[in-house]
Amino acid sequence: MSLDVIPDASGAAVPQAHGEAVLTARIRSVPEDFSVEEIDAFDASGAGEHLLLTIEKRGMNTAFAAKRIAAWAGVAESAIGFAGMKDRHALTRQRFSVWIPKKIAPDIDALQSEDLRVLDAQWHLRKLPRGALAGNRFALTLRDVEGDSAAIETRLRAVAERGVPNYFGEQRFGRGGDNVSKALSMFAGRRVLREERGHLLSAARSELFNRVLGARVEAACWDRGLDGEVWILDGSRSVFGPEPWSEVLAERLARFDIHPSGPLWGRGELRSDGVARALELAALEGDRIADLCAGLERAGLEQERRALRVRPEALGFDWPEPHALRLRFGLPAGCYATTVLAELGAVTDAAER
Repeated sequence: MSLDVIPDASGAAVPQAHGEAVLTARIRSVPEDFSVEEIDAFDASGAGEHLLLTIEKRGMNTAFAAKRIAAWAGVAESAIGFAGMKDRHALTRQRFSVWIPKKIAPDIDALQSEDLRVLDAQWHLRKLPRGALAGNRFALTLRDVEGDSAAIETRLRAVAERGVPNYFGEQRFGRGGDNVSKALSMFAGRRVLREERGHLLSAARSELFNRVLGARVEAACWDRGLDGEVWILDGSRSVFGPEPWSEVLAERLARFDIHPSGPLWGRGELRSDGVARALELAALEGDRIADLCAGLERAGLEQERRALRVRPEALGFDWPEPHALRLRFGLPAGCYATTVLAELGAVTDAAER
């Protein structure tokens, strides 16, 4: 699949912020070309009945690794905890927790294999919950890169300085991007399993947010404030505003202490006002969109906000070979490396061929 534009769930393309593509390339020719390491949100307590395992896995998604760990420990899969889902076509490092009553753990060596290595094991007081990570570090290698190297490096410096639109990535929308259609069917009465329900609600919310963000990118206001803006603090879910524009807001926006935000739909009043509110509502017009909004409200989700922009942390790059570009950067939890790649150009995912 080409990543020059990120599709929304309806199959339409969301706009990019930094201009025309400056390269074409391939990603994930081998798992090592897409390396992801979770940034832990806390240290192990050193006591308790949950064994925290730091795992490095190759060519294995998180769910499959959890099954293997459960089989090794002789426990139900429900006893396994992990903070984030990681793709199969990658080299990933992440933590898993295993509830082992009486703290009698099997031999760690019995879990080791060529595609799964245990790097660390420590006891902890409670199960590792979803979302309990500070972010992810990425080391990505693009191959068969075509494009002017000077233009590519200029684009990367612009991304490092200005950030990128904080779209939800294609992972949110399921195989073939059909999770939003499934969500509409669920809202119309189709019964689904509890775990699938969570995925479909997330896809529906992500679709609506991406539509609003896409409208702001088209209007060239994704990284600046509008009249009636709701602001979100960097690295948190805390919001404030609307409030009158001021030099203080301008200074905080410039140093990435605050960001303009968009709606994560749910029950309650839309917090934005003025121009910002009008743009959000205009982006969410249409019967299909109204059905998504109504379904999320009936499901009991509350109105929340998400930052419209994200700036890759410590973005670095080099050229290990003439047509290979290596990128290194960090992103907060819930943000997608594909949004960074999409601002460079058409990056084809070799793993999907």
